[in-house]
Amino acid sequence: MKSLGIVFPGQGSQAVGMLGDIAATFPEVTDTYTEASHVLDYDLWKLVQQGPAEVLDQTVHTQPAVLAASYAIWRILMNKKNIHPALLAGHSLGEYTALTCAGALRFADAIKLVAARGQYMQDAVPAGEGALAAIIGLDEAKVNQLCHEAVKTNEVLTPANFNSPGQVVVAGHKLAVERVLGLAKTAGARLAKMLPVSVPSHCALMKPAAEKLRSLLAVVPIQKPNIPVISNVNVAYYQDADDIRNGLVQQMYMPVRWVETIQKFAGNPIQHIIECGPGKVLTGLNKRIAAEIQLTPTADLVSLQLLLETAL
Repeated sequence: MKSLGIVFPGQGSQAVGMLGDIAATFPEVTDTYTEASHVLDYDLWKLVQQGPAEVLDQTVHTQPAVLAASYAIWRILMNKKNIHPALLAGHSLGEYTALTCAGALRFADAIKLVAARGQYMQDAVPAGEGALAAIIGLDEAKVNQLCHEAVKTNEVLTPANFNSPGQVVVAGHKLAVERVLGLAKTAGARLAKMLPVSVPSHCALMKPAAEKLRSLLAVVPIQKPNIPVISNVNVAYYQDADDIRNGLVQQMYMPVRWVETIQKFAGNPIQHIIECGPGKVLTGLNKRIAAEIQLTPTADLVSLQLLLETAL
């Protein structure tokens, strides 16, 4: 049996109609969304299936929608395959899913947390003042240097996601982000473009949101994970409830160190990584980080059934 790891996607993996084909075969999907809807007091499954996309893409809705999708697929895997992963991690929002699947958070509490997290993030920066952008083709050191060159007094601009070798997302004030894109193109970046996200996550602009989240986390029951979970912030295993609370607060304004996370999987050594959730974003990133690891997405019925029929 190959040593197995599971990763969980974050925002950007959502799409209207996601998991519709899987739900027609596996009742775990609608059961999971029904539970989430009771917590949220609106029909999350209806929004996911019917849209409109601009409402689903609001971070306050996206976060519970993606968490519920990933957790539903986790439940299917556990019910039908009873797999035993050695290691879990999630990209940004996906870390909440990882902690839920590891038994550190109850699903209802996780839904409550990420819905609040989304609202806090939306409230932290007025619309149009913040931005995210992807820079491809420059190394981390060069992107860091360009951020320092582009930022002006009282502005924020820092790397937000180290996604794969040569792919860095930056976040901060919109004017600073626009300036760094020009510098990146001059420096030879293959691609430097704004992302369609209004919330500049994983930078200092999220510190007010992080403090609100800290207060909420203080009253949410959290247990030690029963499966090791890697923190986005320091690439270390979460140890206990206080460690998780601190990590989730810091994650709001610190960069996601995904390259190091997958390198840690490879060094564990994990030989097979399942992307548990909608989309295939992480599978693409992981291939560029550790090509030697077998990678399996679960975003559609065909992929999921193939996994269920495969000996692990």
